Amino acid sequence: QVQLVESGGGLVQPGGSLRLSCAASGFSFRWFDMSWYRQPPGKERELVAGINSVGGSTRYADSVKGRFTISRDNVRNTLYLQMNSLKPEDTAVYYCHIDRSIAGYDYWGQGTQVTVSS
Repeated sequence: QVQLVESGGGLVQPGGSLRLSCAASGFSFRWFDMSWYRQPPGKERELVAGINSVGGSTRYADSVKGRFTISRDNVRNTLYLQMNSLKPEDTAVYYCHIDRSIAGYDYWGQGTQVTVSS
């Protein structure tokens, strides 16, 4: 059974940092490209960052370049998102995503709330 469980969200002041984690299980994590998405209040879900299966290639939304870093540990089956210099506009629910369907299903985590506010 495929599972993606995000953690690490919370309330942080502008300029602060958070590290999100996504624990993956039920599939061969090391074979799949992965991504982080976010959905701000009242807006559509958007891509934040992606990483290939071996961690050698990454991509970022322009809005987070230079502030966020995506990484993965294929031994611990965990995806990470280090978020620095956080801004109020980074407030959203953050989701991890497997970038290819498995048995015809598109898998997402349950999401973790990040709120940037003073």
